Amino acid sequence: MNWRLINWRSQYRTLAVLASIVIGLIAINFMPVEQQGIAGWLVATTLQMSTPLVLAGLGGMYSERGGIVNIGLEGMMLMGAFTGAAVAYFARDPWLGLIGAVMAGGLLAAVHGVICVKYKGNHIVSGTGIILFGTGLSTLLLEVVWHMKGQGEQVTNTVPDMVFPALQDHPFLGPAISVISPVVLFMFVITAVSWFVLFRTPFGLRLRAAGEDPSTLDAAGVNVEWTRFIGVVISGCLAGLGGAYLSIGFGSAFAKEMTSGRGFIALAAMIFGNWTPFGVLGAGLFFGFLTSLNYFIQIYFPALLPFANFIAMLPYVLVVVALGLIRKSVPPKAIAIPYEKEKKG
Repeated sequence: MNWRLINWRSQYRTLAVLASIVIGLIAINFMPVEQQGIAGWLVATTLQMSTPLVLAGLGGMYSERGGIVNIGLEGMMLMGAFTGAAVAYFARDPWLGLIGAVMAGGLLAAVHGVICVKYKGNHIVSGTGIILFGTGLSTLLLEVVWHMKGQGEQVTNTVPDMVFPALQDHPFLGPAISVISPVVLFMFVITAVSWFVLFRTPFGLRLRAAGEDPSTLDAAGVNVEWTRFIGVVISGCLAGLGGAYLSIGFGSAFAKEMTSGRGFIALAAMIFGNWTPFGVLGAGLFFGFLTSLNYFIQIYFPALLPFANFIAMLPYVLVVVALGLIRKSVPPKAIAIPYEKEKKG
């Protein structure tokens, strides 16, 4: 395999993306002030819609890079959303809420990991069970904790936004990023960290080997099952954080089934991003942009309000079209294949 050629192509794509961003910012700077404000609002909404998708998508990447299919992201996000809201509500601390959400998602992922890694169960069946369990338990706990159906009490102690006063007067940057959630910024940080971990650390090498050629990893003396299990738990932690962003980051309450299929879109972003951190980020931003267009059309084109339900459906349709027509993705070779350790002698 020509690694120099692959590295050159990767650098070329990175430079192309950076150049596109710079050109876009320059073009926006020449727009009328009002249009700059609209563009800024669209960017802010895109970031808000993308954050849970990217976080959950990165989680799915860790799991599937290790060879374990995790379609249970939806259930993990729901449990993260509930736990984050409940802990923040009773502890009056949003940061404890985020920690609780990470732990809840990780715990549910650990169950999936034990089933798939230890007992070599069917990944799809287990993941489906996780979705049903997370959906049912979060709905039940909503009624038990708050004695309400549909939506819980408002959480007053939500994650505080970061404010950049120097940017507030700018016609584009003001609406776009002058007020931003730290969870959104963490999305970019964890993407870069994930790239470094996956491609520049021994753990990342072992995780990728567990998903590509586990027998080689085993021959090197590394525990394949433990490596895969860690990848699954990391996926749940990130999915739980993505869910908590919905309830105490972007929103201020837990609502029944509030993820609305975002776990499945996160899976689509992971596949579309070819199981790479920056690919997941790009795909998540793209799908988040499609979702934000729904709100954009309803706000700035009120004549289309009678077609609101059809417009709301468009992002999901476009996700399917994008996956089907734009590119082919190659999953890890040993994904969903249980590893049986060879017996010596």
